[in-house]
Amino acid sequence: MTMLLGWSNIELSPLAQANWHDQRTYLLLAVVIVALGIATIVGWILSSREKVGIESALIRRFNHKIIVWWMMAAIFVFGFVLNRLGVVVLFGLISFWALREFITMTPTRRGDHRTLFWVFFIFTPLQYVMIWLGSDPPSHLGGDRGIDYYDYYSIFIPVYASLFIPARAAIAGDYKRFLERSATIQSGLLICVYSLSYAPAILDLKLVQTDGTPWDGSTVSVLIFLVLIAQLASVFERAWGKLAGRHVIAERINASRTWEGFLGSMVTTGIVAAALSWATPFHWWEAGILGAVVTVMACAGTMTMSAIKRDRGVTDTGTLVQGHAGVLDQIDNICFAAPVFYHFTRFFWV
Repeated sequence: MTMLLGWSNIELSPLAQANWHDQRTYLLLAVVIVALGIATIVGWILSSREKVGIESALIRRFNHKIIVWWMMAAIFVFGFVLNRLGVVVLFGLISFWALREFITMTPTRRGDHRTLFWVFFIFTPLQYVMIWLGSDPPSHLGGDRGIDYYDYYSIFIPVYASLFIPARAAIAGDYKRFLERSATIQSGLLICVYSLSYAPAILDLKLVQTDGTPWDGSTVSVLIFLVLIAQLASVFERAWGKLAGRHVIAERINASRTWEGFLGSMVTTGIVAAALSWATPFHWWEAGILGAVVTVMACAGTMTMSAIKRDRGVTDTGTLVQGHAGVLDQIDNICFAAPVFYHFTRFFWV
């Protein structure tokens, strides 16, 4: 039975076991927890004083964000404890919930229900199963033939699922707003599932340093690096926008996003990323460049979701935490940054 399911391959796989939790991973997690602890204390002090020179609404938003970060940290730690399979399942569940929020706030009709069944219960699980199989699958699933499932999960949704969705919708016989409905489902699947799935796919990479020597660290720390930098990029962008923002990027989409905030975030996030390069196979200047790239994509994700929410006439995608809305509101930056970060890393450090 064990051989049939392939669990023996999972446990003995070098990819699944090698350097899963190394010292750099624990140290990076410790840095995150200490930073969250300091931020929590600062938020408590600010909220306990009536006159601190800061808007009370801004303080409440900051404290709500801290709660969300603690939740995210706890969820990620739980996933990492369960090893690589646990992380993949974790991201799969996050994708499922984010896609649910996306579809809930966009227009669908009765004829879309069967298409959505395929999207939620066939395409989403299959994408993450292929992410889990990766480049080192069990022998009876192609491992003995050297199959790398990157060749499949990199095209599964943008090609096959994207073609299936309008075809299945057409079979339902409902032609009203056909293009809008099909494009909506395709966009949700692409953003919430396909793009986000590249985050746990990082764990499948066999990384080398710039000089070509194998890197002895854990890909877990690289995944944490991505998530941390993407979140910080949004924070720095808002902070710089408050401090020096003068020129709004797109006022009708998001009046709080400014060019000064965006540029300030690129520089600040790049500096932080360079300072955290010890947890990655990147040189400090390479990590700084990747930090700037992640900032660009994080801003793109935030602006895109803001445009969608304005179009639908909603403030938030869900109600996960009061003041900070749903899951998709928290991960839109990661959704856009993950595939770009993954392919940069795969091209230059594999």
